[in-house]
Amino acid sequence: MGRRYLGGVLAKRVIPCLDVHDGQVTRGVQFGKAEAGGLRNVGDPVELALRYNEQGADEMVFFDITASAHERSTMVEVIERVAERCFMPLTVGGGIRTLEDMGRMLRAGADKVSINSAAVANPDLIRAGAEKYGSQCIVVSIDAKRVGPDRWTVRTRGDRTDTGLEVVEWACRAVELGAGEIVLNSIDADGTKAGYDLEITRRVSEAVGVPVVASGGAGRLEHMVEVLVQGKADAVLAASIFHFGEYTVDEVKAFLERQGIPVRRDRLAA
Repeated sequence: MGRRYLGGVLAKRVIPCLDVHDGQVTRGVQFGKAEAGGLRNVGDPVELALRYNEQGADEMVFFDITASAHERSTMVEVIERVAERCFMPLTVGGGIRTLEDMGRMLRAGADKVSINSAAVANPDLIRAGAEKYGSQCIVVSIDAKRVGPDRWTVRTRGDRTDTGLEVVEWACRAVELGAGEIVLNSIDADGTKAGYDLEITRRVSEAVGVPVVASGGAGRLEHMVEVLVQGKADAVLAASIFHFGEYTVDEVKAFLERQGIPVRRDRLAA
């Protein structure tokens, strides 16, 4: 579920991300707009998942951006429906605060669970999750914000809380506790389509011994090449460019391959 190899060469992954609100995929213009109500309805998560499955997505990430218990139940149903029809690995994040929450999503069909604010509030949750379900199931998502010329800190609660934690230090601690993967989201770049934050992605990638998924800022195919090569990421995560039809997963993979970046060729377009 982590790093994948083709003939001994590390294959890079392309991962669409679906933000789910009350059973529908939505997208804010920029980080934090979900809390402000600035959401645009994108479509049915199962239909989108099937589309990306056919396009050759390596994995799929679902983030539950709702809060109520009823809507959490809706998310479980979404994962069950997707898992029945799609055969790529599924990661689910948002609102996962306990081992029971993790188990519920894994039983619904998720392969991995992603924790963010809950991990910061209770780092032992990472260790407990890894011990119970295996490190390969535990993803720690980090929202990083540049706060100085050479410093990034971890934010939580939709950028409302600066935890004071230094991003690279927190990523290393999360891996020491048992995280099997890091999703690194740049708050500054998210929604801008101006490119990923290459510097913090490279620093985290070089510091940890697990796959790092780059998130936030994808606008052009070249951005993905940059973060995989210069940022040394293991995978790229994107939302808007896929949801609104700017690029297909096939097109991204074909472009990466033309740049000499190894990708899985399953259903790869010519």
